[in-house]
Amino acid sequence: MTMQYLPIRYRPTRGSERGRLGQEEFARRSGLHPELVRRFVALGLVPAVRDADGALWFSTSQVAAVARLQRLRAALPLNYAALGLVVDLLDRITELETALRVRGRTEPVRPPARPQQPTAIDQKRSARWT
Repeated sequence: MTMQYLPIRYRPTRGSERGRLGQEEFARRSGLHPELVRRFVALGLVPAVRDADGALWFSTSQVAAVARLQRLRAALPLNYAALGLVVDLLDRITELETALRVRGRTEPVRPPARPQQPTAIDQKRSARWT
């Protein structure tokens, strides 16, 4: 038995028509307490914009970023301050892997290594260390 759902019209909340969410709406969508959202902003884990009244506004794409933080927090025994470092490192690794893939398509990553014959000095040193 298949269910059919009628299409509904999405009515953006105040401010979200520009792709932004208020703090309460952002907290509701991300499943966090509004105080924890403020803490994430203070730690620099989630970027936010303050308006003239001092209210926080978030990009709609930040909901996925908060979900990533929650998954990492559940999987790793880290505090929220350390999660910022972990997320930065994971993003950097992704950038480097992407650059390596793109570069590998256009030019070889490194020339094939040729085996080098050990010199007499290297043979002496290796005999000492074995």
